[in-house]
Amino acid sequence: MRCPFCEFEGSRDTVHGHMVQAHADAVETWTIGNGRMRYRIACPQCGATHEARVKPRGRDPEFLETFSREIRLVAFDMLINHIVAEHTATMAIEQEPGSER
Repeated sequence: MRCPFCEFEGSRDTVHGHMVQAHADAVETWTIGNGRMRYRIACPQCGATHEARVKPRGRDPEFLETFSREIRLVAFDMLINHIVAEHTATMAIEQEPGSER
């Protein structure tokens, strides 16, 4: 598998770990109104975004900072799932002999 942000290649787990370390800024986190926390990640190939609520235990205002690595792990896992489901099939079709895409 290849990192969608750069030229790094490796197994799914290796690329996942690489993205958490090297591309942390691709995951946006924020708090809204009454302390609800969210994260968002965008696919660099198609621009599709995945956004979800972060569900902390209690109302710890430091939660996003304390658990930023874990939040990125989840976000990048969702991105990898999207890429495998949406882009791997497309890439395989485009690479078939005689494909006119």
